[in-house]
Amino acid sequence: MAPRNPNSEKILDFVVNEGNGIKGLVDTGIETVPDLYILPIEERLLPNNILPYDSIPVIDVSNWDDPKVKESICDAAGKWGFFQIINHGVPLHVLDAVKEAAYRFFGLPYEERNKYWAGNSPTDTVTLKTSFVPQAEAVLEWKDYLSFRCSPRDLESFPLWPPVCRDEVVEYMESAKSVIRKLLEVLLEGLKVKQIDKAREYTLMGSPIVNLMYYPHCPNPDFTAGVRPHSDISTLTVLLQDDNGGLYVRATENDSWIHVLPINGALVINIGDILQIMSNDRYKSIEHRVVANRSKDRVSVPIFVNPGPDAVFGPLPEVLESGEQPLYKEVVFSDYFKYFFSKKHDGKKSMDFARI
Repeated sequence: MAPRNPNSEKILDFVVNEGNGIKGLVDTGIETVPDLYILPIEERLLPNNILPYDSIPVIDVSNWDDPKVKESICDAAGKWGFFQIINHGVPLHVLDAVKEAAYRFFGLPYEERNKYWAGNSPTDTVTLKTSFVPQAEAVLEWKDYLSFRCSPRDLESFPLWPPVCRDEVVEYMESAKSVIRKLLEVLLEGLKVKQIDKAREYTLMGSPIVNLMYYPHCPNPDFTAGVRPHSDISTLTVLLQDDNGGLYVRATENDSWIHVLPINGALVINIGDILQIMSNDRYKSIEHRVVANRSKDRVSVPIFVNPGPDAVFGPLPEVLESGEQPLYKEVVFSDYFKYFFSKKHDGKKSMDFARI
């Protein structure tokens, strides 16, 4: 990575080392995007790369046992890698409360937010960070995020979590558990898996993470990335977005993108790398990106449904039983996780770590 200019080093120190985040930088009243956040032209999302009339599937899951619902979910997972679900059973007041909690946390004074900055937090189960991996990025992402590890053991640290948002995060996670379980049952049934036992449950969803993502308004969002193109390393991701939009999914056409329009009460579901690997490419983890808003602050709340840290995953035996050759080797999730977070967001290249 080339050396940064002195002004970029100064901003990096303010945003990252002093723990102000992009929130703190925007609060200084900046009117232009600093060089540290300006993408090369070839990496920007240009208007002619957006497909205006396409959308990802929206699936009514009010009856999970309906064969047509199951077929729609598996088809979407294979073709699109992304879909929205409605009538999923998570109460609207729970969804609204966790979005409000995200705004509330990022509205706190610097001194209160900074208590949870990486290295300051009283527990490693909750951490405030900025961008993605600033040390490895020539251009930073226009976002801060508060990350909660939410396994049963992690929840023992609940009293140390920020009081302004901890109840809402836990209620959201608990309310979404049945939806996550149903989704995994349907998707694995599509791979000929008859039941999810305790061992397989740990491999699928042993260490969930909930993030409160915050994208402050940006003087020129066309120059920046809220999040660079990437696929998730989760089994699957359950995303709650606010009504400001800004999430784009890679289309099947080359270098085209589809805007995921917010639907009140809907949850956006995307297949993660783990499920693509377990399905031996039947299901697809698809690249996506986020663009900030010129006039409004944006929040979203993803649940990353991750394997347990020491879980070993690879193509499922049920998928390979007919003699199909595995496309991936078996990998320990903690190794895959470390590799993903050792570099900038770079599309789907993380999957090479597991590819045969």
